Amino acid sequence: MSAARKHTALPKAQTLIEALPWLTRHHGRTVVIKFGGNAMIDEELKAAFAQDVVFLRHAGLKPVVVHGGGPQISAQLDKQGLVSEFKAGLRVTTPEAMDVVRMVLAGQVQRELVGLLNQHGPLAVGMTGEDAHTITATQHRPTIDGESVDIGRVGEITAIDTGAVQALLDDGRIPVISSIARSADDHHVYNVNADTAAAALAAALNAETLMVLTDVEGLYEDWPHSDDVISRLTASELEKLLPELSSGMVPKMQGCLHAVRNGVETARVIDGRVQHSILLEIFTDEGIGTMVVPDAPIDVHTGPEQGEA
Repeated sequence: MSAARKHTALPKAQTLIEALPWLTRHHGRTVVIKFGGNAMIDEELKAAFAQDVVFLRHAGLKPVVVHGGGPQISAQLDKQGLVSEFKAGLRVTTPEAMDVVRMVLAGQVQRELVGLLNQHGPLAVGMTGEDAHTITATQHRPTIDGESVDIGRVGEITAIDTGAVQALLDDGRIPVISSIARSADDHHVYNVNADTAAAALAAALNAETLMVLTDVEGLYEDWPHSDDVISRLTASELEKLLPELSSGMVPKMQGCLHAVRNGVETARVIDGRVQHSILLEIFTDEGIGTMVVPDAPIDVHTGPEQGEA
Protein backbone atom coordinates (compact mmCIF):
# COMPACT_ATOMS: atom_id res chain seq x y z
CA MET A 1 0.00 0.00 0.00
CA SER A 2 1.37 3.41 -0.90
CA ALA A 3 2.02 6.06 1.75
CA ALA A 4 -0.68 8.21 0.17
CA ARG A 5 -3.32 5.49 0.40
CA LYS A 6 -2.37 4.80 4.00
CA HIS A 7 -2.66 8.49 4.73
CA THR A 8 -6.17 8.91 3.23
CA ALA A 9 -7.49 5.92 5.18
CA LEU A 10 -6.12 7.17 8.50
CA PRO A 11 -9.01 9.53 9.43
CA LYS A 12 -11.40 6.56 9.11
CA ALA A 13 -9.37 4.65 11.68
CA GLN A 14 -9.30 7.69 13.98
CA THR A 15 -13.09 7.98 13.73
CA LEU A 16 -13.50 4.34 14.68
CA ILE A 17 -11.08 4.69 17.60
CA GLU A 18 -12.97 7.74 18.87
CA ALA A 19 -16.11 5.58 18.90
CA LEU A 20 -14.45 2.76 20.89
CA PRO A 21 -15.06 4.00 24.46
CA TRP A 22 -18.66 4.79 23.55
CA LEU A 23 -19.14 1.34 22.00
CA THR A 24 -17.85 -0.15 25.25
CA ARG A 25 -20.11 2.05 27.37
CA HIS A 26 -23.33 1.45 25.43
CA HIS A 27 -22.84 -2.26 24.67
CA GLY A 28 -25.90 -4.33 25.56
CA ARG A 29 -27.92 -1.27 26.60
CA THR A 30 -31.37 -0.32 25.33
CA VAL A 31 -31.85 2.96 23.46
CA VAL A 32 -35.34 4.22 22.59
CA ILE A 33 -35.49 6.47 19.53
CA LYS A 34 -38.47 8.70 18.69
CA PHE A 35 -38.60 8.95 14.89
CA GLY A 36 -40.28 12.12 13.66
CA GLY A 37 -40.07 15.45 11.86
CA ASN A 38 -38.28 15.86 8.52
CA ALA A 39 -36.49 12.53 8.95
CA MET A 40 -39.88 10.86 8.37
CA ILE A 41 -40.54 12.62 5.06
CA ASP A 42 -37.19 13.08 3.29
CA GLU A 43 -36.14 9.89 1.44
CA GLU A 44 -32.38 10.32 2.06
CA LEU A 45 -32.89 11.06 5.75
CA LYS A 46 -35.19 8.03 6.09
CA ALA A 47 -32.54 5.78 4.54
CA ALA A 48 -29.80 7.27 6.77
CA PHE A 49 -32.00 6.79 9.85
CA ALA A 50 -32.48 3.11 8.99
CA GLN A 51 -28.71 2.67 8.52
CA ASP A 52 -28.04 4.30 11.90
CA VAL A 53 -30.51 2.09 13.74
CA VAL A 54 -29.12 -1.07 12.13
CA PHE A 55 -25.58 0.13 12.96
CA LEU A 56 -26.58 0.48 16.63
CA ARG A 57 -27.97 -3.05 16.62
CA HIS A 58 -24.79 -4.48 15.05
CA ALA A 59 -22.65 -2.44 17.45
CA GLY A 60 -24.23 -4.33 20.35
CA LEU A 61 -26.93 -1.86 21.42
CA LYS A 62 -30.64 -2.67 21.58
CA PRO A 63 -32.57 0.00 19.64
CA VAL A 64 -36.34 0.44 19.94
CA VAL A 65 -38.04 2.82 17.47
CA VAL A 66 -41.26 4.68 18.36
CA HIS A 67 -42.99 6.78 15.70
CA GLY A 68 -45.96 9.02 15.10
CA GLY A 69 -46.98 10.42 11.73
CA GLY A 70 -48.60 13.84 11.97
CA PRO A 71 -47.98 15.02 8.36
CA GLN A 72 -49.04 11.68 6.88
CA ILE A 73 -52.20 11.59 9.02
CA SER A 74 -53.14 15.15 8.00
CA ALA A 75 -52.61 14.30 4.31
CA GLN A 76 -54.83 11.20 4.53
CA LEU A 77 -57.57 13.05 6.46
CA ASP A 78 -57.55 15.72 3.73
CA LYS A 79 -57.90 13.04 1.07
CA GLN A 80 -60.92 11.64 2.84
CA GLY A 81 -62.47 15.06 3.34
CA LEU A 82 -62.04 15.00 7.14
CA VAL A 83 -61.00 18.24 8.84
CA SER A 84 -57.77 18.36 10.91
CA GLU A 85 -58.57 20.36 14.04
CA PHE A 86 -56.14 20.99 16.89
CA LYS A 87 -56.88 22.07 20.46
CA ALA A 88 -54.14 22.68 23.04
CA GLY A 89 -51.64 21.41 20.44
CA LEU A 90 -53.43 18.04 20.16
CA ARG A 91 -55.32 16.62 17.21
CA VAL A 92 -59.06 16.37 17.84
CA THR A 93 -59.60 12.69 17.03
CA THR A 94 -63.13 11.59 16.15
CA PRO A 95 -63.84 7.83 15.78
CA GLU A 96 -63.60 8.33 11.96
CA ALA A 97 -60.29 10.18 12.32
CA MET A 98 -59.03 7.43 14.66
CA ASP A 99 -59.58 4.85 11.91
CA VAL A 100 -57.39 6.98 9.62
CA VAL A 101 -54.73 7.45 12.34
CA ARG A 102 -54.54 3.71 12.89
CA MET A 103 -54.41 2.95 9.18
CA VAL A 104 -51.68 5.52 8.47
CA LEU A 105 -49.47 4.72 11.47
CA ALA A 106 -49.67 0.92 11.42
CA GLY A 107 -50.33 0.41 7.71
CA GLN A 108 -48.16 3.05 6.08
CA VAL A 109 -45.50 4.77 8.24
CA GLN A 110 -44.59 1.67 10.23
CA ARG A 111 -44.57 -0.62 7.18
CA GLU A 112 -42.23 1.70 5.31
CA LEU A 113 -39.84 1.97 8.26
CA VAL A 114 -39.81 -1.80 8.82
CA GLY A 115 -39.06 -2.24 5.12
CA LEU A 116 -36.14 0.20 5.23
CA LEU A 117 -34.63 -1.49 8.28
CA ASN A 118 -35.10 -4.95 6.82
CA GLN A 119 -33.12 -4.07 3.70
CA HIS A 120 -30.16 -4.72 6.03
CA GLY A 121 -31.34 -8.11 7.33
CA PRO A 122 -34.37 -9.72 9.03
CA LEU A 123 -34.23 -7.39 12.02
CA ALA A 124 -37.27 -5.12 12.36
CA VAL A 125 -40.68 -6.19 13.66
CA GLY A 126 -43.60 -3.74 13.53
CA MET A 127 -46.18 -3.50 16.28
CA THR A 128 -48.50 -0.94 17.81
CA GLY A 129 -49.09 -0.09 21.45
CA GLU A 130 -52.26 -2.18 21.14
CA ASP A 131 -50.28 -5.39 20.63
CA ALA A 132 -49.95 -7.50 23.78
CA HIS A 133 -51.40 -4.50 25.67
CA THR A 134 -48.01 -2.81 25.40
CA ILE A 135 -49.53 0.65 25.93
CA THR A 136 -52.76 1.15 27.88
CA ALA A 137 -54.41 4.56 27.91
CA THR A 138 -57.44 6.44 29.11
CA GLN A 139 -59.11 9.38 27.40
CA HIS A 140 -57.06 12.56 27.72
CA ARG A 141 -59.13 15.66 28.40
CA PRO A 142 -56.97 18.79 28.24
CA THR A 143 -57.88 21.86 30.27
CA ILE A 144 -58.46 24.88 28.03
CA ASP A 145 -59.38 28.22 29.65
CA GLY A 146 -60.04 26.43 32.92
CA GLU A 147 -62.41 23.86 31.41
CA SER A 148 -61.91 20.17 30.68
CA VAL A 149 -62.41 19.65 26.93
CA ASP A 150 -63.38 16.49 25.04
CA ILE A 151 -61.02 16.08 22.08
CA GLY A 152 -62.08 12.53 21.20
CA ARG A 153 -59.82 9.50 20.95
CA VAL A 154 -56.67 11.08 22.31
CA GLY A 155 -55.05 8.92 24.96
CA GLU A 156 -53.20 9.49 28.18
CA ILE A 157 -50.92 6.57 29.03
CA THR A 158 -51.87 4.70 32.21
CA ALA A 159 -49.71 1.57 31.90
CA ILE A 160 -46.87 0.05 29.89
CA ASP A 161 -46.31 -3.70 29.54
CA THR A 162 -42.83 -4.25 28.10
CA GLY A 163 -43.13 -8.06 27.74
CA ALA A 164 -43.53 -8.22 23.96
CA VAL A 165 -40.92 -5.52 23.32
CA GLN A 166 -38.40 -7.19 25.63
CA ALA A 167 -39.00 -10.56 23.97
CA LEU A 168 -38.20 -9.04 20.57
CA LEU A 169 -35.04 -7.38 21.95
CA ASP A 170 -33.94 -10.66 23.53
CA ASP A 171 -34.38 -12.27 20.12
CA GLY A 172 -32.09 -9.67 18.52
CA ARG A 173 -34.93 -7.86 16.74
CA ILE A 174 -35.60 -4.13 16.38
CA PRO A 175 -39.14 -3.31 17.58
CA VAL A 176 -40.84 -0.52 15.58
CA ILE A 177 -43.80 0.74 17.59
CA SER A 178 -46.70 2.92 16.42
CA SER A 179 -48.02 5.27 19.10
CA ILE A 180 -51.52 3.82 19.40
CA ALA A 181 -52.94 2.50 22.68
CA ARG A 182 -55.95 0.55 23.94
CA SER A 183 -58.20 1.28 26.88
CA ALA A 184 -57.96 -1.11 29.86
CA ASP A 185 -61.44 -2.51 29.03
CA ASP A 186 -60.38 -3.02 25.37
CA HIS A 187 -63.37 -1.01 24.10
CA HIS A 188 -61.45 1.94 22.66
CA VAL A 189 -58.31 2.64 20.69
CA TYR A 190 -56.48 5.91 21.35
CA ASN A 191 -54.07 8.13 19.49
CA VAL A 192 -51.13 8.80 21.85
CA ASN A 193 -48.49 11.51 21.43
CA ALA A 194 -45.40 9.69 20.11
CA ASP A 195 -42.96 11.77 22.20
CA THR A 196 -44.88 10.82 25.33
CA ALA A 197 -45.08 7.15 24.28
CA ALA A 198 -41.32 6.99 23.59
CA ALA A 199 -40.52 8.49 27.00
CA ALA A 200 -42.89 6.12 28.84
CA LEU A 201 -41.41 3.11 27.01
CA ALA A 202 -37.84 4.25 27.70
CA ALA A 203 -38.59 4.44 31.44
CA ALA A 204 -40.45 1.11 31.52
CA LEU A 205 -37.69 -0.67 29.56
CA ASN A 206 -35.02 0.76 31.87
CA ALA A 207 -33.37 2.15 28.75
CA GLU A 208 -30.00 3.84 29.00
CA THR A 209 -30.94 6.58 26.54
CA LEU A 210 -34.00 8.25 25.01
CA MET A 211 -33.31 10.04 21.71
CA VAL A 212 -35.91 12.36 20.18
CA LEU A 213 -35.44 13.43 16.55
CA THR A 214 -36.70 16.95 15.86
CA ASP A 215 -36.52 19.62 13.16
CA VAL A 216 -34.32 21.91 15.27
CA GLU A 217 -30.71 21.63 16.41
CA GLY A 218 -31.70 21.09 20.02
CA LEU A 219 -33.00 23.28 22.81
CA TYR A 220 -32.07 26.91 22.16
CA GLU A 221 -30.62 29.01 24.96
CA ASP A 222 -32.44 32.24 24.15
CA TRP A 223 -34.72 31.75 21.15
CA PRO A 224 -35.47 33.80 19.00
CA HIS A 225 -32.65 36.17 20.04
CA SER A 226 -29.92 33.56 19.70
CA ASP A 227 -29.49 30.18 18.02
CA ASP A 228 -27.01 28.89 20.60
CA VAL A 229 -28.00 25.37 21.60
CA ILE A 230 -27.89 24.21 25.22
CA SER A 231 -25.68 21.14 25.03
CA ARG A 232 -26.49 19.78 28.49
CA LEU A 233 -28.93 20.53 31.30
CA THR A 234 -30.29 18.81 34.39
CA ALA A 235 -33.89 17.76 34.98
CA SER A 236 -34.46 20.68 37.38
CA GLU A 237 -33.00 23.19 34.92
CA LEU A 238 -35.28 21.82 32.21
CA GLU A 239 -38.33 21.96 34.47
CA LYS A 240 -37.76 25.69 35.01
CA LEU A 241 -37.55 26.27 31.23
CA LEU A 242 -40.71 24.31 30.30
CA PRO A 243 -43.21 27.20 30.64
CA GLU A 244 -41.19 29.30 28.16
CA LEU A 245 -40.90 26.65 25.42
CA SER A 246 -42.75 26.68 22.09
CA SER A 247 -45.77 24.36 22.02
CA GLY A 248 -44.09 21.89 19.65
CA MET A 249 -41.12 21.39 21.98
CA VAL A 250 -43.20 20.92 25.15
CA PRO A 251 -44.18 17.22 24.71
CA LYS A 252 -40.61 16.41 23.61
CA MET A 253 -39.01 18.08 26.62
CA GLN A 254 -41.68 16.81 29.03
CA GLY A 255 -40.88 13.35 27.68
CA CYS A 256 -37.16 13.88 28.31
CA LEU A 257 -37.93 15.07 31.83
CA HIS A 258 -40.17 12.06 32.54
CA ALA A 259 -37.50 9.68 31.22
CA VAL A 260 -34.58 10.96 33.31
CA ARG A 261 -36.78 11.23 36.42
CA ASN A 262 -37.71 7.55 35.97
CA GLY A 263 -34.37 5.83 35.62
CA VAL A 264 -33.23 6.67 32.06
CA GLU A 265 -29.62 7.89 32.26
CA THR A 266 -29.76 10.48 29.45
CA ALA A 267 -32.44 11.95 27.20
CA ARG A 268 -31.29 13.73 24.05
CA VAL A 269 -33.03 15.97 21.55
CA ILE A 270 -31.19 15.87 18.23
CA ASP A 271 -31.58 17.36 14.78
CA GLY A 272 -33.20 14.76 12.53
CA ARG A 273 -32.41 16.95 9.48
CA VAL A 274 -28.72 16.00 9.79
CA GLN A 275 -27.82 12.70 8.16
CA HIS A 276 -26.52 10.16 10.69
CA SER A 277 -27.29 12.48 13.61
CA ILE A 278 -27.92 9.42 15.82
CA LEU A 279 -24.40 8.08 15.28
CA LEU A 280 -22.87 11.54 15.76
CA GLU A 281 -24.71 11.93 19.05
CA ILE A 282 -23.96 8.50 20.49
CA PHE A 283 -20.46 7.77 19.23
CA THR A 284 -18.58 11.10 19.21
CA ASP A 285 -17.09 13.09 22.06
CA GLU A 286 -18.92 16.32 21.16
CA GLY A 287 -22.40 15.00 20.44
CA ILE A 288 -24.68 17.32 18.46
CA GLY A 289 -27.92 17.94 20.36
CA THR A 290 -29.24 18.82 23.81
CA MET A 291 -28.70 16.23 26.52
CA VAL A 292 -30.88 16.09 29.65
CA VAL A 293 -29.44 14.30 32.67
CA PRO A 294 -30.89 13.47 36.11
CA ASP A 295 -30.27 15.97 38.90
CA ALA A 296 -27.66 13.73 40.49
CA PRO A 297 -26.26 12.39 37.22
CA ILE A 298 -23.99 9.53 36.50
CA ASP A 299 -21.09 11.31 34.82
CA VAL A 300 -22.06 10.57 31.24
CA HIS A 301 -21.52 13.93 29.59
CA THR A 302 -17.74 13.97 29.62
CA GLY A 303 -17.36 10.56 28.05
CA PRO A 304 -15.70 7.50 29.50
CA GLU A 305 -12.90 8.26 31.92
CA GLN A 306 -9.31 7.42 31.13
CA GLY A 307 -8.52 3.82 31.82
CA GLU A 308 -12.17 2.79 31.97
CA ALA A 309 -12.86 -0.60 30.49
